[in-house]
Amino acid sequence: MDAFADKLGRVGAWCGQNKYLGSIKNAFQNFMPATIAGAIGVLWTNVLVNDNVVNGNAQGLGGIFKPIMALAPINDVFAAIQFCTISCISIGIVMLVAQEIGEANGETGAFPAVLGFMAWAVVTPTAHSVTGLASSLTNAAGDAISIGDVLTKGGVADLTKVGTFTGFNGDYLGATGLFTALIVGILALEIYGMFRKMDALKIKMPEQVPPGVSRAFEVLIPTFLTLVVVGTIGWLVHMTTGQYFNDLIKTVIQQPLVDIIGDNIVAVMFMYVLISLFWLVGIHGNNMLSAVKEPIFRPMLYANTAIFTEGKTIALTPDIKAHGYYTMNLTMMQMFAEWGGSGVTLGLVIAIFIFSKREDNRAIATLSIVPGLFNINETVTFGIPLVLNPILGIPFILAPVACIFVGWLLVTIGFCPPIVIEVPWTMPPLLLGFLATGGSIMGAVSQIIVIALSTVIYIPFLIAYEKYQNKQAAAAE
Repeated sequence: MDAFADKLGRVGAWCGQNKYLGSIKNAFQNFMPATIAGAIGVLWTNVLVNDNVVNGNAQGLGGIFKPIMALAPINDVFAAIQFCTISCISIGIVMLVAQEIGEANGETGAFPAVLGFMAWAVVTPTAHSVTGLASSLTNAAGDAISIGDVLTKGGVADLTKVGTFTGFNGDYLGATGLFTALIVGILALEIYGMFRKMDALKIKMPEQVPPGVSRAFEVLIPTFLTLVVVGTIGWLVHMTTGQYFNDLIKTVIQQPLVDIIGDNIVAVMFMYVLISLFWLVGIHGNNMLSAVKEPIFRPMLYANTAIFTEGKTIALTPDIKAHGYYTMNLTMMQMFAEWGGSGVTLGLVIAIFIFSKREDNRAIATLSIVPGLFNINETVTFGIPLVLNPILGIPFILAPVACIFVGWLLVTIGFCPPIVIEVPWTMPPLLLGFLATGGSIMGAVSQIIVIALSTVIYIPFLIAYEKYQNKQAAAAE
């Protein structure tokens, strides 16, 4: 056990010290206030001030409580908040990860973030043909009809006269561009750092020149060369593959990872085994794997959010994939495998209150219940302790794995609606499930099921552990 813990500790130390994993983790953590603000915007416009009715069912509170629709005129404000946060997450992430890499390389000030955005923009297409835009129309086969198709059928013979427009495609701004943002942010700042180390590229100004102006000239050539190199990479990719850099990253890296890991319950269960193993040797498992979780599972969450905001809510049916929803995503895992903290230890606290006969364990449970309701479990993890505990370590690994499997099953069979909204990680269970599913009571019911499951899993191991504690205490007397 000691040898295993030592090896796992070394892996954890390497992950914690790795510049790139740390930068990705910190970037997503720093952007969290924006994503939560965006989630509130989604809740406002789609759950609270919404009176849409689909198949006879009210899709929001406005369908039940009409007076709240008096607030509908300000829905545009909350829709704008959702757009500038969730729908523009790639811009925020590329700037934050670039800032993290820049600081790790010794840079100061906010310029690395600005350079990260410019590097992202230089590989992102901005010229778009009006005729290539999709319309809301479909043909007899159900395929989307483009604006060009509409114009052609309307008698327009020369589509080249319709023109183009300039701007960033929404797909590149949102979650589908996250991997590109991460790669460009890291790549650009590493290239910039390489040029910054070359004294020959620094423009030296006289001492009389203000420091700010002097530094601007000092980084001028490295900045220009960085944009040239990144832009050339993007150009070469487009020339050789016919795809823009963003599209290539999505099809070659992001989508395969989503298919292999993101929508694979076995891979997700294995990930939670690793998270629990890290915790059992005293290392924050979620932090260790957040750099892997966030880029894969956050786009899946926001894809669900986008469908939900379009009003494409569905009944409780097992065909959510046919509607474009993902079963797994970041909030889904939080809802089923992280409530009460890692190891879903709130189940252990409940088991202690019901079955424990030892005052010391009950005292720790009493101290842990309030933090546990807000998904903070360090009190019970280090108080029992669960760290290096061979008896309670088994359910600590088993419970979240079982809960995520049951949660996946509940969503797959249509018992629980798809998880569509990001919720603060400190949101108490039941309320978390209700909000994450867009205000569905079945989300809360689903959490009740996994809470009961976790408690049942912990009970026999708690009883065995207390017998062990009693023997230890008797031997010490």
